[in-house]
Amino acid sequence: MKESHDDALPDAQKLQQPLARLLRPLVRLFIRCGATFPAICDLLRELYVNVAVHDFALPDKEQTDSRISLLTGIHRKEVRRLREAGAPVRMTPASVSRTTQIVALWLADRRFADESGAPAPLRRAGAEGKGPTFEELVEDVTKDLRPRAVLDEWLDRRIVVLDAKGRVVLTEAAIAPNRGDDRQLHYFGRNLHDHIAAAVENVTANPAPFLERAVHYEGLSDEAARRLEALSRKLAMEALLAANREAQTLHRSDAGGEWRWNFGVYVYREREPRGDGAPEDQAGEPS
Repeated sequence: MKESHDDALPDAQKLQQPLARLLRPLVRLFIRCGATFPAICDLLRELYVNVAVHDFALPDKEQTDSRISLLTGIHRKEVRRLREAGAPVRMTPASVSRTTQIVALWLADRRFADESGAPAPLRRAGAEGKGPTFEELVEDVTKDLRPRAVLDEWLDRRIVVLDAKGRVVLTEAAIAPNRGDDRQLHYFGRNLHDHIAAAVENVTANPAPFLERAVHYEGLSDEAARRLEALSRKLAMEALLAANREAQTLHRSDAGGEWRWNFGVYVYREREPRGDGAPEDQAGEPS
């Protein structure tokens, strides 16, 4: 995103209320995990400078400390110190990337599916039976890892289990990482980033470039909220699996490039005691 003086952009004052709502669950996480206010302030200060330097550069003009200070409100001396410290590096842990690729193939490729299209239990190499093996699945993605090492790691993390026949069975933890799994924190950052980035682009661009919609009802009973949650989980997984199958097909024939794509969904419910008045909306789609 480049610097803009578009009068249609919301002013800073109007951003206060939605920002407070957006940040509240994050602040709750910070406090629970021991991330103190001074530590978060230090991080925000670094990000302000980094974003101003890289995302608000003017063509053919030097990005001076004075200009960064003007954009961010951070003193020039502090700007200089943070710029000299270097920018944070964005990277995906290797273990996260490998696991994601292998699981994605297992979910998408019909060679590794049962008759219903679900991920099939995979026999080990040399075991009785027909069809592809777990070793073939891993080697289809990477030749740099021994399939036995992948299996041992996945068994320890409960990404897979062995059934009564000794076959490797994919678990729910493969799709929804457990607490403490490195993948959970990786996707926490990446998926929230992409959702917020899409919403920001929709607020700042005309026409809005990304699909970012939700169906929401308020004033529901606990039973109704749970039924809608179960339905939305089912519909969401069907959509994700269909998109993953198409992505795997395209990925195999694609020449490659610099673009990335993310298709995500979320489902949420909470108890929200009613106020004196009626809920603001009974259903709707955020713009």
